[in-house]
This record gives sequence, structure tokens and C-alpha cells, in this order.
Amino acid sequence: MIVHTRDARDDTLAILREENAQDCGGVLHCFTEDLPTAKALLDLGFYISFSGIVTFRNAEPLREVARYVPLDRMLVETDSPYLAPVPHRGKENQPAYVRDVAEYLAVLKGVSLENLAQATTANFSRLFHIEL
Repeated sequence: MIVHTRDARDDTLAILREENAQDCGGVLHCFTEDLPTAKALLDLGFYISFSGIVTFRNAEPLREVARYVPLDRMLVETDSPYLAPVPHRGKENQPAYVRDVAEYLAVLKGVSLENLAQATTANFSRLFHIEL
């Protein structure tokens, strides 16, 4: 299940719990919520996906979430054509910029880009049941 929510954390969590979303799992695409929301989603077995927003100057609360989320529950995305990461902010986003997001997250997590890429690729494969 892929969920995109913005400014509706309580409703989203209530619906996911009510519908037993933990039975199928999923990912919160383009995550922008707070740490308590991330913790609740992780408890439901969900993955958290970070986009270029995590690189924005005013995104410290989101960076706190990224530092908290374990590598084995993290995904990386661009949300192209929107929300281009720094240093491309203000331009049309494109899939190639996923590397910028991954590099930023690797620094936040204190791991190499290679380790982050391996972990998030394995997470994608596990979540969507796709052998790579």
C-alpha cells in the first residue's frame, strides 16, 4: 500500500489502524509528518520514504525523523516533477535527482552512499516483492 498524506496524520493513522494496514504493510510516500507519526507508522510495519523536502533549509523536524528511521525501513524518492532537492530547488525535479536525496540522507545517517543505496534497494525489493 502506498499512502500519501499531508496535514492529516491523526485521520491517516486512525484509518490505517481501523483497516488493519499492518497486515499488508506499505510505505508513506513523500513523508512530511513528525517523529511521533513516523514512530506510529513504523509500529504498523510501514516504510518511510523521503523526498527532496528533507534537503530544504526549514526541514529540520523532517531531518530528525530521517535520523530516527532505521535504514531497514527507509526509502528514497524524488516525487518528480515536484519538490526538487537542494541544489536543484526551484527547478523541475527529475528522477536523476534521487542521488542528491540519497547523498543527503547518507550524511544524516552517518553511512556511506553505497550502504544507504544497498539498504533502500533491499527495502524496495522486500516491500514490493520484486527480485532485483
